[in-house]
Amino acid sequence: MNFPTPSSAGAVIAVSDLACRFGAKTVLDSLSLYVPRGSVFGLVGENGAGKTTLIKHLLGLLVPQAGTVRLFGMDPVADTVAVLGRVGYLSEHRELASWMRVDELMRFTAAFYPSWDTRYAEELRKEFRLDPQARVRNLSQGQQAKAGLLLALAYKPELLILDEPSTGLDPVVRRDILEAIIRTIGQEGRTVLFSSHLLDEVERVSDHLAMIHEGAIVLHGPLDEVKRAHRRLILRFDSPLPAPPEFPWALSVTGAGREWRVICNDPSGAVPELAAERGGRIVEEQAPTLDEIFLARVRGSKAA
Repeated sequence: MNFPTPSSAGAVIAVSDLACRFGAKTVLDSLSLYVPRGSVFGLVGENGAGKTTLIKHLLGLLVPQAGTVRLFGMDPVADTVAVLGRVGYLSEHRELASWMRVDELMRFTAAFYPSWDTRYAEELRKEFRLDPQARVRNLSQGQQAKAGLLLALAYKPELLILDEPSTGLDPVVRRDILEAIIRTIGQEGRTVLFSSHLLDEVERVSDHLAMIHEGAIVLHGPLDEVKRAHRRLILRFDSPLPAPPEFPWALSVTGAGREWRVICNDPSGAVPELAAERGGRIVEEQAPTLDEIFLARVRGSKAA
């Protein structure tokens, strides 16, 4: 089951037929993506799938070789200042001025943004337990991540782009960062593009989803609809099967012998009847995790 292609109408981000090649390697393959205003949009994919290259196009750091990129209806290459003044950005690299103190870094960043909210920035600093006198170079990796998020949030951008923001962080810091993002979005209704290979994080915070694989979108739609459209079935057969059973709409079939695990999107509900015809029955049926859906979509493993 595929979902209707989102419309560019009212989209904060509108990418159409974007292509990018580095030498002989195709990084983005006629990719189209529309992020509705007020959504938390999860962009998931394995490392090297093209997520960061897409984000560099959104930030105007790369010129499209083909296709178009628009943020707020503007070209981020031609209208860089107008676009980036409305965008907050945090990446896994967190390139902060290491020689500055935390309070100096806040004042320095505030000078570039007329909408900087000093009171809100101070609230975030206290919440993140950042010492204003501490040098950035002396902060832990988790503290630097929180400082980067503070800088991205304090001027209250209309669009927040997060590129693998919690990579390499311990679970406690990851939780704190996610909670700050969730609270900000819940209170202010801003738009977020959340890119990550950690699907449990995306599942926790997102309401829309796009899966990218080898530079192409393989699945997109509202998260609840994506999950509702997929099922995980455990099938048990009376006799061992020498090869994986084949079913329409099966995305992944794994197992051996008498018991097989099927990830499917079966709009007709035909799998139980087909299994019964082959001497099998469903012994368990559940909604799959986002990880399972992703792996079934991009790998489609049907090997025993």
